Parts: sequence; C-alpha cells; structure tokens
Amino acid sequence: MATYQPKASEIERAWHVIDARGRVLGRLASEVAQLLRGKHKPIWAPHVDCGDHVVIVNAGEVEVTGSKRTEKRYWRHSGFPGGIRSRSFEEMIERHPDRVVRLAVRGMLPKNRLGRRMLGKLHVYAGPNHPHQAQKPQPYELVARRSS
Repeated sequence: MATYQPKASEIERAWHVIDARGRVLGRLASEVAQLLRGKHKPIWAPHVDCGDHVVIVNAGEVEVTGSKRTEKRYWRHSGFPGGIRSRSFEEMIERHPDRVVRLAVRGMLPKNRLGRRMLGKLHVYAGPNHPHQAQKPQPYELVARRSS
C-alpha cells in the first residue's frame, strides 16, 4: 500500500474567521498555526501547504497571562551597529495590534519558504471588520476561552 500524497489540485481551502477578543495570545496562535498548516485535515502532509485561510478580527483585544503585558519585549535590528530596538507588549498592542498576533503565529510555523507561504493565508485586523465577506468565511470556535 503506497502512502497517500496530496496534490495541489486536490486541496480545498476553506476560510475561517476567528474573534480574538478575550483570547490568550499563545493559545490563539497555536490553533491558528494548525489551521494554516492544515493539520486538522486527513490529507495533511508536512511538505505540502494544504491549510486554510484564517481571518482574525479584534486583534487589539488579545490578552496575555502573568506580567507579560509589561515585561514582554519585541526586538528588531536595523542591521547597523547599535541598531537594536525594542518595544513592550503594551506599546505594540497600542500601535500595531495586528503585528502582535502575526508574530506569535509566525513563530509557530515552519521556518522556510513553505512557512512563509502559509503565513500569506493569515489576515489579521485590529477591529471587528474585515474585507473578506466575498469569500464567505465561516466562524471558527477555538477550543478554550480564558476564564476571568
């Protein structure tokens, strides 16, 4: 019996919309990464991009646990000597809430061209509106919600 190999023509991509309001960032990112990779499908293969499109709304209202709100840092470097810059989670969520979620999901995807292609199917919006109504995205309910 030969191992099944999914072909690009056989892959059906669905569209999911996820509300990030009140969700813990890491738990949200891990489930979104699985949807983008396609691990929820029976035809999944590690070398094929068979995942779905994911639209995340209300990214500005995502939560973190513990003291990460003030202590978590986002680092970037210009490439020049002394060009390292950092921002706290509070600053990032205030200025670029979509980047916070995108960076968390990006860290959970493969670090190669396949992972970059999967990240292209992620659409993150800070508010409740998104321009993807024409694709008819279905609401996707995540496994757990933070009990506060």
